[in-house]
Amino acid sequence: MLRRAKTATVYKEVPTDDEDENPLGNAEFSSDDNADDSWNPEPKVSGRKSVARKPAKPREPKAKKEPKPKEPRPKKEPKPKVPRPKKEPKPKAERKPRAPRVPKGKKVEPQEDSRTGTEPEQTSVMMEEGSVGVDEREGVQEPVRIKDERLSFPMATGPNSSEASGSGLTSSTNQPSLIVKKEEPGEDFTFGEPVAKKQKTSATSQGRPIKQAKSLNVFGEGLHMNWDPIQVLAQKTGVEQWVCANIAQLIHEENTIPFLVRYRKEMINYMDADALREVQLALEELCALAKKCQSVIQTLKKDGVLTSELDVSLRNCRVADELDHVYSPYKKGSKLSKARRAKQLGLEPAVLALLQNPQNLNLHSYIRPNTEGLSTYEEVATGVEQILADMIAKDPDTLTHVRSLCDSSAVMLQSCVSKTALKEQQQQQQQQQQQQRGEQKNKIKDIDKFQLYSDFSCHIHRVQPHQTLAINRGENLKILTVKVNVPDRVKNDFCRWCVNLRWRPKGFARPEQMKILNDAIEDSYKRLILPLLCRGYRTKLTATAEKESVAMFVRNLRQRLLVCPVRGRAILGVDPGYRHGCKLAILSPVGQILQTDVVYLHSSGSKTNEAGKVRHLMLKHSCQTVVIGNGTACRETEAFFADLIKQRFFQPLDVSYW
Repeated sequence: MLRRAKTATVYKEVPTDDEDENPLGNAEFSSDDNADDSWNPEPKVSGRKSVARKPAKPREPKAKKEPKPKEPRPKKEPKPKVPRPKKEPKPKAERKPRAPRVPKGKKVEPQEDSRTGTEPEQTSVMMEEGSVGVDEREGVQEPVRIKDERLSFPMATGPNSSEASGSGLTSSTNQPSLIVKKEEPGEDFTFGEPVAKKQKTSATSQGRPIKQAKSLNVFGEGLHMNWDPIQVLAQKTGVEQWVCANIAQLIHEENTIPFLVRYRKEMINYMDADALREVQLALEELCALAKKCQSVIQTLKKDGVLTSELDVSLRNCRVADELDHVYSPYKKGSKLSKARRAKQLGLEPAVLALLQNPQNLNLHSYIRPNTEGLSTYEEVATGVEQILADMIAKDPDTLTHVRSLCDSSAVMLQSCVSKTALKEQQQQQQQQQQQQRGEQKNKIKDIDKFQLYSDFSCHIHRVQPHQTLAINRGENLKILTVKVNVPDRVKNDFCRWCVNLRWRPKGFARPEQMKILNDAIEDSYKRLILPLLCRGYRTKLTATAEKESVAMFVRNLRQRLLVCPVRGRAILGVDPGYRHGCKLAILSPVGQILQTDVVYLHSSGSKTNEAGKVRHLMLKHSCQTVVIGNGTACRETEAFFADLIKQRFFQPLDVSYW
C-alpha cells in the first residue's frame, strides 16, 4: 500500500490462480472477471471526512496486456520460542505488621486468621500466575482493597511482550506471569502520622549569633589586656557572651542605639534601649580602663621603673580601683613605698629565698652596720615583711579569695556624727551671742538633717540608694563619719589560707621565718587589702545609687508627662500623617490606653469610610475630646475634623478638638 501525506488510497487487483492468500491484509481484490486492469483511484480522504472526487473522463481503450504471473511469497517460518528461565525470587525480609488505613467515617474491625490466630497483614500484594482479583469459579466478587503504595511491574522482553494486557492482572498460558513487587519505603517514612515540627528548646537563643571578627580590637589599636573584654563585659552586665560580641562589633562600626534597637533586633537578642545603653556604658568603662593602663605603662617606662612583673600586674587589673592600687606607690610626688625602699636595699632575693628555699636562707648575711635599714636583724626582717606584704596585696588569686570571704560574711556599713561636728555644736552652745550666730544655726540645722544617720548600721547588700546618697552628702559636709566594718572572721580565715595554701614555703621554715611570714600577711591585710575592699564597696554603692537616682527621675518624669491633660474625659489622640496614615489612640479618663488604630484621612477616595471608622471609635468609648498633634499634615487633619464637627457628624456626641 502506498501512503501519501493526508490521503488514503485503496487499489484493487485481479487475483490470480496462484495466489490463494491475500499477502497484504490492507488491500481488497475484486472478483469480477470483466474488471479493468488499471488501478481505479478512490476518493482521497483528508482530515476526518472523506470527499469523493468527480468521475474521471473515459479514456480510449488500449491494447490489453497479458498480466505476468506473480510468484507467491515464501512464508517466514516462525522462530521457535525459547522459554526464558524464571529467576528465583529473593527471599523477602520479614516486616512488622502495620495497621490498615481506615477511611474517614468508616470503622473496620480486624479479623483474625483462622490458621495462625493473628491479624492478617495488609502490606504488599503479590500476584502470581493464576491469581485474579475476582473469583470466577464461585461467581462471587469480593472487594479487594489495595493499600496506596508505589508498585513496580517487571515486564518480560521479547516479541510477545506487546501482547500483555495493560492491567497485568489476568493470567494467560501463552505469556509469562507478571509479578507485582512493592518498593519498600525507608524507615523514616510513615503513614497517617503528622509531620514532626521543629520544637524550640530553652537553650536556643532568640537571636542570630555571629562570630566576632578576628581583626576587631575592642580597646582600639595598640591596647591589649590580659583578659578577654567580651567575657568580662558579659560577667558585669549579665548578658550572653555572643550578644556582647555583637554589640561590641556594631558599636565599633559607629551604629547608634536607636538603629540597633529598631533594625538589629536579632543580633542584640531583642534588648531594649535601656539595657543596651547599660552594656554600652560598661564597654566604655573597660575601654577607658585599658587606655589608662596603657598611659600608666608609658609613664613608668619613661621613669625607668617598669618591670615585667609590674606590667603583668597592671594588665591584670579589671577595675579602676585595682589599677590605682597597683600604680599608687609609683606616682610622681608620692613618697617611696616601704616595699620599694626595701627593694632598693637589695632584700628582694631574700623574699624569694624565703618562699622557695627557706632552709638555706640566712638573714644575718644581709646585715650592713653602716647602711640605714640594714644595720640590724630586725630592720632586715622588717624589709622582707614589707616586700612580701606588697606581693600578697597585688596577687590576683589572693584578692579573689578575700572577696569571696567578704561576700559570705556580714559586711556592715556604719555612720556616726563626726567629732568635728560635735565640737562645732558645743562651741555654738557656748557662744550664742557672737556675730557668727546665723552661720552656726545653719550648721546645727545640717546636723539635725542627718539625725537618722547619726548612729546608722546596715548590711552592705541591703543599703538603699537614697541612704547611700544621704550618707555621702553628710560625709562631704564633714558631719558624718562613714566606715565599712568587715568582721574579724574574714581576717582569720584569710591569714590561715595564706599560710597553709597560697603563700606556704616550699621547704622547711624555721620558727623565726614563719613569724616573718605571718607578720607580712597580717600587715598586708590591714594596711593594703582592707582599704582596697572598703574603697571598692563604697564605689560600688555610689555608682548603684547614682544610676538608680537617674532611673527614678525618668520614672517620675514619664508619669508626669503621661498625666491626662483633661480630667474626667476620654480623649482621642491623633498623630497626623500623609503616607503612613494618622495614628489614633483612645485614652481613658485616668490615662490608660483603651484602643489604637490607623486611618488614612488624606488619601483620595476613602475619606468617608475613614471618617466612619473614627466615629465608631468615639461612640464606642464615649469620647468627646480630640487632641491633634503638631506635625506633618496637622493643618489638614484639623480642617478635616472641623468639617465633620460642623456637619454634626459625631452626634449625639458634642465633640471638640484641641
